[in-house]
Amino acid sequence: MTSSRRGRPPRHVVYEQFAASVAELRAYGGLPAFDQADSLWQNLWHMEVHHSTAVEGNTLVLREVEALLNQGRAVGAKDLKDYMEVLGYAEASRWVFDQAGPHPTYSHDNLVTLTELRHLHTAAMTRVWDVAPHPLADAAEAPGGFRQHEIAAFPGGMKPPTFPLVPALIDAWISDADQFGQSVRHGTTILADVPPGLARLHAGYERIHPFLDGNGRTGRLVLNLMLTRLGLPPVVILASQRRRYLNALIKADADDTGALAEMLAQASISSLHRLLPQLAAATDLVPLAALADQRLSLPALRQAVSRGRLEAVMDGQGTWRSSRQAVDAYWTSRQRRPR
Repeated sequence: MTSSRRGRPPRHVVYEQFAASVAELRAYGGLPAFDQADSLWQNLWHMEVHHSTAVEGNTLVLREVEALLNQGRAVGAKDLKDYMEVLGYAEASRWVFDQAGPHPTYSHDNLVTLTELRHLHTAAMTRVWDVAPHPLADAAEAPGGFRQHEIAAFPGGMKPPTFPLVPALIDAWISDADQFGQSVRHGTTILADVPPGLARLHAGYERIHPFLDGNGRTGRLVLNLMLTRLGLPPVVILASQRRRYLNALIKADADDTGALAEMLAQASISSLHRLLPQLAAATDLVPLAALADQRLSLPALRQAVSRGRLEAVMDGQGTWRSSRQAVDAYWTSRQRRPR
């Protein structure tokens, strides 16, 4: 059992919080379909596109990504490569998020298929490849094609396998992912054990590094494909978390997936907090973090609770809960107070 670190809860507690969050989502009917709740998903989609590409060095800021996706308008004076990278990734990410909710187009025996893996890489990379192809690539290594080159060792010292082994290793990885999906669906794997399982799969994919370029982006797309198909909130790895994320992958290469699993659990909970207020009724009690917005930050809400100005209750896990109605009432009363 991991002890508390710098005031953070032990990892097993984070996994339990993840399980409780998923149970709460299921109580509201689970993830809604993208095409039936487009406005609910938009903010999360924009964030995922921006941050996942920014982790790889894309220079567009969030408002530029939003303008590009909402209006088809290139704001700013960035390299064409950066705009094409965002547009391609957005197309792939939208396809992934479209798997949320009941979906008839895939077999429940397969959490992910080889065709889908190639499709995600093709969608994410074709636009940027057209304007800035990898300088070493041959025709077989275009988007969707496995690499025909060796990859240098990663910063932590792990060297991806030699390229002739990639097809067999990917087949084995897909089989592993499908078995994991079945275990989650049938309850063999409990929810608290899902983040470690996902971390193992995500790190395993990145170790194979099947494509010449775009493995990080495709790996996060596949990760969210697995999550949404299991009815779980997708993850957004923030650009500000890049160093932590890469360090967690390095540790995972040494068979220590704890840091990565914790990060994925926290990211999935954060996504749920973005979705939950729109799923819940105005009077429903939801975690305080889910009620923070541009008007009132989480620290401001906590301070209001501590001063008795915001109605809230603490649940059995030590999490403060309030309602949108209570927060709105507090905001109105605060606006009326003399300054």
